[in-house]
Amino acid sequence: MRTALRRGVVVTTIMFTLAGCGLTGGELGKQPPGNEGGAQSAEAGLRELNELQVKGRAPMTGYDRDKFGPAWSDVDHNGCDTRNDILKRDLTDETFKKGAKECIVLSGVLNDPYSGKTIKFERGQTSSMAVQIDHVIALADAWQKGAQQWSETKRRELANDPLNLMAVDGPLNSQKGAGDAATWLPPRRAYRCTYVERQIEVKVKYDLWVTSAEKDAMQKVLKAC
Repeated sequence: MRTALRRGVVVTTIMFTLAGCGLTGGELGKQPPGNEGGAQSAEAGLRELNELQVKGRAPMTGYDRDKFGPAWSDVDHNGCDTRNDILKRDLTDETFKKGAKECIVLSGVLNDPYSGKTIKFERGQTSSMAVQIDHVIALADAWQKGAQQWSETKRRELANDPLNLMAVDGPLNSQKGAGDAATWLPPRRAYRCTYVERQIEVKVKYDLWVTSAEKDAMQKVLKAC
């Protein structure tokens, strides 16, 4: 699994660079999140975790969501915003708004990795929030662990990187907030290994640090995989 994930990261990184700051819906393809981590991938995750700096949280001073660019803009200029790109990648049985180049997802089905539930998505003011796009590494958390020192371009890349984005159960995403692994983990235990491994992949890619409590929590998850 680790080999496959690494290949995915390499491909994503190359295509992300070519696109300027993101991937098109077609390039994203169907990349559903894995269900569980194995011993080999967990060992690799532990090695990568040990390479990350361990530091305390920086202050939230100056944080603003806008520092990571406009939410769900069309960063790759494919005619589809990032939210719809990820919905198209992670949902099944999608329907699209006519004349929208298969960009605006009207409905679909999510096999939610965080809860294990099957959730029907329908676009609308009262229904869309049932499925939300989670930043695997929350932007506010990233701000306190290195991102406030970055350029606007790099922050925008993190906010729109498919590696750091997943369609998930809306209430659980709200529950997570800006939490890291020390304060929040998916309630579906079978997914925790994959979740933590993915967080580490993002932190390694963007050179974000971890707190000691966060590192301890990640080690505990990975050692139990």
